Amino acid sequence: MKDLRYLDDVSSLVLDEEKCIGCSLCTEVCPQTVFEMRHNKAHIIDFNACMECGACVNNCPSKAISVSPGVG
Repeated sequence: MKDLRYLDDVSSLVLDEEKCIGCSLCTEVCPQTVFEMRHNKAHIIDFNACMECGACVNNCPSKAISVSPGVG
């Protein structure tokens, strides 16, 4: 879905990699493929693809991800 974009650099997505436990749920639930796993930690690979749906936040057991839907 790389062709679906809104505005660059407006997403409120934040990932605290230190809190990440490497469960990979964010990579499974993100409809825009914003995350990928590297060295057993999630990394944001396509920040501007985030549509602030909250799927990653709602599924992150360690609360390593935050987003304020509707802000960006």
